[in-house]
Amino acid sequence: MANSQAPLPLIEYDAFLFDLDGTLLDTADDLGAALNAVLINNKIEPVSSDVYRPAASNGAGALLEAGFKELWDTQPQSELIKQLVDEYAANIANHTHCFSGVESLLIALDQKKIKWGIMTNKPGFLTDPLVAAIPALKNASVVISGDTLAEAKPSPLPLLYCAKLMGVQPKRCLYIGDAQRDIQAGKAAGMRTATALWGYIPSIDEANSWNADFNWQSPIDGFNHI
Repeated sequence: MANSQAPLPLIEYDAFLFDLDGTLLDTADDLGAALNAVLINNKIEPVSSDVYRPAASNGAGALLEAGFKELWDTQPQSELIKQLVDEYAANIANHTHCFSGVESLLIALDQKKIKWGIMTNKPGFLTDPLVAAIPALKNASVVISGDTLAEAKPSPLPLLYCAKLMGVQPKRCLYIGDAQRDIQAGKAAGMRTATALWGYIPSIDEANSWNADFNWQSPIDGFNHI
């Protein structure tokens, strides 16, 4: 669903680029399981998905803060982050799967000979085994992680690097993500942007305020742009 602004002229995209967690993949339950393992190990009550899911795109610190709540500021944060990351890395794809409609969109892009790739702020040592564990992602033209370059999103540099590797102009790329930093990075890179409203957004109203070029209710909305 597009924003309520004037319709954008239709263009032919040479490439789609996607965020990973909360856009292509529903990773929340594996992240939540890692969080709960750390909480239990520290004699804190585990939390339900309605607590960890909104924090799933925001990194280990945000997840732990959601779990420890008001106790977080007094905790050995670096040590707990390492515990969570180690737990997650050991169980990285037990429950993770593509969101409904993602695989159909990727197949359609392949059939149309439109390149697609992944740019995530997840570090490479987690990104690479996760992507390898999901067969639907095997045809990605590029997979760029948050530590591939010296800067991560909201910097536009990783997205510009993706476009360079794929041999396409940024203005002919569409970047899809579920966080404000995704939209900021895409716009700064000169790409069109789409918010994945099915992802780990804080609220529909807040996601609309990011002023993406498009707000997609489902990955199937991507079919309108290929």
